[in-house]
Amino acid sequence: MKLHRLGATGLTPLETLDLPNDMLWEDEFSWSPVVRKTEYSLTGALIVEVAKKQAGRPITLRPPDQEMAWVERSVVQTLRSWQDQTALRMLLVLEYASDTRQFVVSFADGAEPMGASPVKGFPGHAGEDYFRLTLKLVEVE
Repeated sequence: MKLHRLGATGLTPLETLDLPNDMLWEDEFSWSPVVRKTEYSLTGALIVEVAKKQAGRPITLRPPDQEMAWVERSVVQTLRSWQDQTALRMLLVLEYASDTRQFVVSFADGAEPMGASPVKGFPGHAGEDYFRLTLKLVEVE
């Protein structure tokens, strides 16, 4: 799995991070691109409006258990610097033997779009120390 930081226009990667392929996309099937609104008219007839969402699909990536999907502190630090950028766009590339997909994403709104906890249970200070990473992204295009 790769995460590319993109330039202001186009899909040209400016910087690339390798992420563990064993991160679980936990909300892959809990979102629908179709939005429906129903209401009743003054005559009692049901009015149904249906449209397709143009963006906004959540992509939450996290380790399936405590022993998987570790990243080095340097990756966490890079992601943290990306998180502080305004108008950031990234290209998430999921690469598996039977499936390759790409999504243009940004960090999700909210209190914690990225979480990282040290594997050893105490703070790691070296760039090679390992962390469990959780990313909350949203598809923007």
